[in-house]
Formats: sequence, structure tokens, C-alpha cells
Amino acid sequence: MRILVSDPVSAQGVELLQKEYEVDVKIKLPIEELIKIIPQYDALVVRSETKVTKAVIEAAANLKVIGRAGVGVDNIDVEAATQKGIIVLNAPEGNTIAATEHTMAMMLALARNVPQAHASLKNGQWLRSKLMGVEMRGKTLGILGLGRIGSGVAKRALAMEMNVVAYDPFINAEQAAAIGIQLLELDEIFPLADFITLHLPFTSETKYLLNKERFAKMKPSVRIINCARGGVIHEGDLAEAIEQGIVAGAAIDVFEKEPVNPENPLLKLDQVIVTPHLGASTAEAQVGVAVDVAKGIIAALKGEPIATAVNMAPIQSHVLEVIRPYFNLAEKMGCLAINLAEGRITAVDVEYNGEISEVDTKMLTTAMIKGLLNSILTEHINYVNAPGVAKSRGIKIREVKSKETANFANLITVRVYTDKKTHVVAGTLFGHEEGRIVMIDGYRVDVEPQGWLIVGLHLDRPGMIGYVGTILGTDGININSMQVGRTEVTGTNIMVMSVDSDVPAATMLKIKAVDGILGAKMINFCVI
Repeated sequence: MRILVSDPVSAQGVELLQKEYEVDVKIKLPIEELIKIIPQYDALVVRSETKVTKAVIEAAANLKVIGRAGVGVDNIDVEAATQKGIIVLNAPEGNTIAATEHTMAMMLALARNVPQAHASLKNGQWLRSKLMGVEMRGKTLGILGLGRIGSGVAKRALAMEMNVVAYDPFINAEQAAAIGIQLLELDEIFPLADFITLHLPFTSETKYLLNKERFAKMKPSVRIINCARGGVIHEGDLAEAIEQGIVAGAAIDVFEKEPVNPENPLLKLDQVIVTPHLGASTAEAQVGVAVDVAKGIIAALKGEPIATAVNMAPIQSHVLEVIRPYFNLAEKMGCLAINLAEGRITAVDVEYNGEISEVDTKMLTTAMIKGLLNSILTEHINYVNAPGVAKSRGIKIREVKSKETANFANLITVRVYTDKKTHVVAGTLFGHEEGRIVMIDGYRVDVEPQGWLIVGLHLDRPGMIGYVGTILGTDGININSMQVGRTEVTGTNIMVMSVDSDVPAATMLKIKAVDGILGAKMINFCVI
């Protein structure tokens, strides 16, 4: 078998591949040349420069696997690869240590004014008395998000004798205690924390998670670190809070828009230290992703299980023909169900009714888990790792099957159980390809699972729809479709609105503030 490496990757990864197979390293190939030579190869290794388009994949007569030495696969047409049976894999864990250590470096630099001291001394100033810092020992660190990086930061902070508390709605208290930290609700952390570090994905729920309202709840001595995702902090509100002395300082590695605008107010504040998205930029991380992708390529070519595949594992052809149209629907149902849920998830039931119950549906259940977890986690969830990640987070997954179904030839129902409430979403196919959500929490709907959706519970009284519609119209949000119906709770209705664009957090706050609105959720089907 032959492997083509078309982007610069660490030599250690290339050497690992060369021990098993014939490897050609050809950098900066024009797309025409890549299309011409790709039929000769069984595997392709890329970073971000090579664009593995549909045309490249169609020309790849023998290609079995594409490996991305990094996390993102935006430069690969994953759908085209999947349709042709080509495995696409990445290296999501190679930069975990780099991001963890960068967080610690930013925290220490912020505590001791290291960049400011360096700059002033280089400029011939001796500002020893003006650059008084604070110690880490004995301080309380609040960690928002306990994935691989958040957990790594927690372990290092504990070694520095810090008190560590954390918020993660998808980790239970026992799992947090095993790390040695206390799990709290989000608003419980703010008045306690001397430092707050974020390790959350960017979603409609986490957008501007830290804003003017939440800064006001924090200690005036708090210092904030963000090496996760831009957009989880409202940058304008943070700058204002620092200027007003509400927040002592911040260390920021990621920005809502990158490269960052030179006029960004955070860049003008001495209390803020910044780096240009360097979380994964270490020599070791580059070696790590190269070695990880090489191991994945070798496993794929040997037909072994792939722990980092971003598309589906092989399925028997006759089963695939039956379940293929349901994959997107199952994934979007998981996304909707988790966005409706409140509290800590304990279990998920996936029920199959009708003819679909007669085939192996494990991969469809995995697709649902994939959609559910990708909506709430920073790490990339795929068809291979989804069940394991769910298990590691204490979420019990169960399949239920029955040939009987009342209103549809086939029906998939997802029930998400939390410590507060159970939410139910059901879906089916219209025709042979068109997936539709047909039930939300007992209410019959007809929703195409794409774009953006607002689901709101409200009192059954005149004017409620008008209030919400007016808010959306005033803020420039167009409504595609709207459905309203009574719920099982007397005196309450549910509204389901499909809209043309993402709804800003500020707009959602206006909707939630309407007298009679009992709750509103924004679901972004585009994030998975």
C-alpha cells in the first residue's frame, strides 16, 4: 500500500508510516496534480493546506483513509468521502497538554504581571512597586467545563494548592470528586472564584456566557482566562468591567473574530494579556498530532477499529440501505433533545417503532449520541467515540424496539432523562429521504430539523405570540414557520418557531423576560 503526505507534518509521524508502508511526501501540490496522482494511493495525510475536494475524492480510485494531522476537517469533503466508503480521521488529543499548559501559563502570567513587567523593563523602566502580583496558593479557581483540558487544568491547580470548584452540567458530582474538586452551579462559582478559566464549546447556549450581568456577580479581584473558544465571553462587556474595576484582569488567547481587530478594546487595557490563539502551538503538540494520525492511518489500512474516525464505521450493505436516510434525522434529534434538557443527564432511551426495528440500529443510536454530545462538548464526537464518551460521563444509553407504531410506518423516539425532568423528541421520514421532527414533549409538530429553532413554553393567553414576534422582528430575525399548541399542563402552550438566522443572546433574554413566557430555548442545528 502507498501513502501520500501532501502537507508538512512532523518527521516522527512520517517515519512511523514508513515502517509499515511506502510513503511519498509531496508538498504544495496544485489541485490538478493531486487529482492526477491520487489514484495511486491508499491513504492521504494532510494538515490544513491541502483541500481534499469532492473532485479529489472522486478521482481517488484506491483511497481508503484520509488523515488530518490536527482537529478540524473543514478542508476535507467528509460527506463525499463517506459516500465513497473512505474513512476520515483526525488527531483530537495531540494538543490537549499544549492547551492545558498554555492555560496555566496565562494564569501565572496574569497573576504576576509578567508581560507588563517584561515590556516595561525592555523600555528602560524599573516599575517593581507598581507591578505587585498575587499568589496562586490558597486562591479559588473556578473551571467552567471539565473535559480533557479542564480536568488537566484542575489537576495542575490542585498541585499548586489552589481550591478548585467547577461547573459542567454533563459531569456528575462523583466524577468531579474523583478528580478532587467540588461541582457547583454556574452562579455559585462567581462570588467564590479568584480566577475563572473557561473550557467550553461555542454554542448558542454558551455564546456570551460571561457578560455584563455575570461580571457584576463576581469578586472585584477576579481574573479571567479564556484559552477555549472566542465568543463565550462578551469582549465589550469584559473590557468595560475591567475599566470600571469590576474585574481585575484577563488573559485571552481566543477571540470572537480572528485575526483580532486592532481596535478591540481588550487590546488597549494594561490589565489584559493576550496571545494570538497559541493554545495548541507547541513543538510537542505538532509531533503529537502527526504521530496520532499516523497510528490511525496504520490501523485503518489494517482494518482495525479507529478511535478518531469522524465519519461512520463500515456497516453491512443491506443494513446501510435501510438506515442510511435516518442518520441526519437521528443526529438532529439528539441535538434538539439535549438543548431542551435541563439538569444533569442520567440516561437516554432511543425507541425504534415499525419496520426499522427489525434491523441493527446501533449506528443510528450512535448518530443520536453524536448529535447530543457534539452540541455540548468541546471535543469532537464521532461515530466511534460517541458511546465511550457517553459512558465516561455516566450517561446510560438504551435501545427499545417494537414493530408496532400508531401513526407512522417508522418512528424514532428519543427520551432524555435528567435529575430535573424528562424530555421527549420523536421523528420520522416523509417519503424516503425527508427527515422531520413530529413530536416535542407530547406536542405534535412538523419541523424540518435544520437551521435555527426557538422552542418556548408560555401561558395560554392572548398576545403571547405577538410579543415574541415583535421582538424578533424588531431585532431583524425573520420567522420561517410557527406552530402553537396546548401542552399537558393546564393553562400553558408551547410555541415552536423556525427562524432564518441565529438569534443573539440579547434577543433571547428579551423573549425570556416577557411576562407569561415560562421558558425559551434556542436550538442551532448548524453546530453539528
